[in-house]
Amino acid sequence: MTVQVAFGQRIQSLRKDLGLSQERFALAINMDRTYYASVEAGKRNISLANIEKIANGFNIRLAELFEGL
Repeated sequence: MTVQVAFGQRIQSLRKDLGLSQERFALAINMDRTYYASVEAGKRNISLANIEKIANGFNIRLAELFEGL
């Protein structure tokens, strides 16, 4: 499994734990839904700036976002 796929699975799990759709979460973090969906699918080599947006959206530290990868 690639790091992109593992990261996508991690953020998908966090998002689902909050009961949010991809669209709603992407809107909350000011990210295009199709871009966010491709990150969750492991198809993007996402930038650090966008990783930070996601961490902030979950209200967690960057390190916590990568736990269990």
